[in-house]
Amino acid sequence: MLRELAEAAAPRLSTPDAELDSLLSGLPEAVRRGVRHLASPSRDTGVVAFRGILDAAELELPGTPLERNSRLLQGHWTDGLLLLVADSLGTLTGYVDEKDGILVHDVYPVRGEERRIENSGSVDFGLHTENVHHPLRPDYLGLLCLRQDRAGEGRLRVSSVRHALPLLDEHHIEELFKPNFYSFQPTSFARSAGFERPNTWHPVLFGDERRPGLRYNTHNTKAAGEAAISALAALAEALREVGREVEVGAGDLIVLDNHMVPHGRSAFTPRYDGGDRWLRRFYALRAISEQVTRLMPRPRVLPALEGAEAELMHRFDSWRRGF
Repeated sequence: MLRELAEAAAPRLSTPDAELDSLLSGLPEAVRRGVRHLASPSRDTGVVAFRGILDAAELELPGTPLERNSRLLQGHWTDGLLLLVADSLGTLTGYVDEKDGILVHDVYPVRGEERRIENSGSVDFGLHTENVHHPLRPDYLGLLCLRQDRAGEGRLRVSSVRHALPLLDEHHIEELFKPNFYSFQPTSFARSAGFERPNTWHPVLFGDERRPGLRYNTHNTKAAGEAAISALAALAEALREVGREVEVGAGDLIVLDNHMVPHGRSAFTPRYDGGDRWLRRFYALRAISEQVTRLMPRPRVLPALEGAEAELMHRFDSWRRGF
């Protein structure tokens, strides 16, 4: 049943989301229940694991790609599955600045890029929320495991800002709400820029002081001033202390609240023989303003972050997040 829905949805990957209503209504109750949990403001965790949402034997996979930006699974029925889950949460979304706006990202190691802190690397990837530099960061992130590395070394790590908060001193929390921090564009955005990676100033905590959101990247977020540096270090330690590893096997889909749950990955050793670790990723936004929609180069893809477009997206983000 779920595969039939996914196969019907896959050709509609770039269509407006309203056209999917009839398919969305057919999703299994277990998926609906997980989506309701993530959308609930009273939830105490921002992680939902759909174990065995796909039968690994039915995936009919080719070997894990060896080249960067492979479109080996373009049009595959797993596109449809991720589209339906993303649109149950909001709207499946891409960024024209990242991978030319593709909507489903394939995550696998690439020879020669082992040390890159992005999809193609295999070194330790520290805790981060996705696209921390961007005014319209994803509200949700989904990771579908197609193939785990043979040694099981590449482990998903997650933490929680809500669990970390009680470990922080009051003055550190107060400092983290100030815009004394800046984040560089991730290298996945800056690959084709041809210039030094720009940065964005922002607070690390935002929204409700009792249940704040998080905007943080171990590798890209920096602090200005002694108080901010101390607060950021304390936060990093607290997130590590409350963090945990999540086992992800072939056919499992993990969906995260990108404002509550920073995630990362342990290092692993790729073999480049067609059997390496392979995940598929989606982003979803709960809401996109009509003004931003008009600027999109194609359905579901946010425009380049520059000029008037950036200012408009920043204003919409401030309204949406309340800071």
